[in-house]
Amino acid sequence: MTVSNVNNTSSTTTSTTSKTKSSLADLDQGDFLKLMITQMQQQDPFNPVDQTQMLAQMAQFSSLAATSTMSDTLSTISSKLDTLVSAQTASQNSLADLVSAVTGASGTTETSDTTGSTAG
Repeated sequence: MTVSNVNNTSSTTTSTTSKTKSSLADLDQGDFLKLMITQMQQQDPFNPVDQTQMLAQMAQFSSLAATSTMSDTLSTISSKLDTLVSAQTASQNSLADLVSAVTGASGTTETSDTTGSTAG
């Protein structure tokens, strides 16, 4: 039986359609998984990476992902609050304009005495 030579082509090809990442902030969960798989493929089978180190790296990445999600959520809340404040300010300005228009049209505002005091 003849055995032919087999070249290792399993994971050496890279995708040319993926976008380039310019900084660490551009990395996402898929990039972390690719890095972890590559690290596992390249490790020495007689001296593997300690599992606690691998779990610590995964926990750090999960924490980073949660922090990133929380940051995005807080940014959304902040922008909605800014919109609400500007709408409230516009409403108060409109109300002030309306009050000044009403008082300007009637000349002066009348106030009534509601204390109910009687002269004795």
